Amino acid sequence: MLRHEFQPGRLVAGCVLALAGVVYAGDATGAWDTPWFLVIPLVVGGLCLAGAVGLLGWAVRRRQSRRQPG
Repeated sequence: MLRHEFQPGRLVAGCVLALAGVVYAGDATGAWDTPWFLVIPLVVGGLCLAGAVGLLGWAVRRRQSRRQPG
């Protein structure tokens, strides 16, 4: 049995923010040159995507709970 319910929106948000951290770390170590304005759309777009995925997951869980009797 699961300890908690699966929340895909938080998974997406975590992956996007980890990716932003990797981009900054690569720039800090000199592996590549990242423009300062690249991470802003990455984070904002990722959080919007995470919100949409979270809303979709909530709708699916709500629909499944309606079907179960009791």
